[in-house]
Amino acid sequence: MTNSKSIKSLVIYGLCIALVCVMTMVVQIPVPMTQGYVHLGDSCILLIAIFFGKKYGAAAGGLGSALADILSGYAHWALFTLIIKALMGFVAGSLSNYRYSKSKFMSVNTTIASLVTIAVMVIGYLIGGTILKGSLAVALTSVPSNAVQGVMGMVLFFAIGKAFDKVHINNYIHKFQN
Repeated sequence: MTNSKSIKSLVIYGLCIALVCVMTMVVQIPVPMTQGYVHLGDSCILLIAIFFGKKYGAAAGGLGSALADILSGYAHWALFTLIIKALMGFVAGSLSNYRYSKSKFMSVNTTIASLVTIAVMVIGYLIGGTILKGSLAVALTSVPSNAVQGVMGMVLFFAIGKAFDKVHINNYIHKFQN
């Protein structure tokens, strides 16, 4: 990898991490049941993973979301968030072949990728909540709000992703990355 190419890559990673962090923090709808919040960061993780690939999705998802937790007063969740959101980005980027093909954005693979990432998030936070709260029963109360957060992120992901697809953003991304 040339110096110029590695600098470009580093800049893209940094911008993606910052975008996830900011989108997670800009709109936070508190959920008293979970002592957490619903946000827009999940849609960014999906967009980055689908358009840039699994490595970018994992880095942006994990680091950007964990940073948002730390900056928003949820530092006790940061390690769980780092793992869960990185896994979300990696899984979404791995399951969708949109980035590597001429297929349409609205596809079975993209839909499966987004649904699986919601499951990863819900199950991940259920495990994290069980560990932090010391009770599976208490952690189970977070499942509905985490599922709603995931579905909201998925809806926004498809709306923005469809718009990106219409303007052929993939062409610009690939030109910039090369």
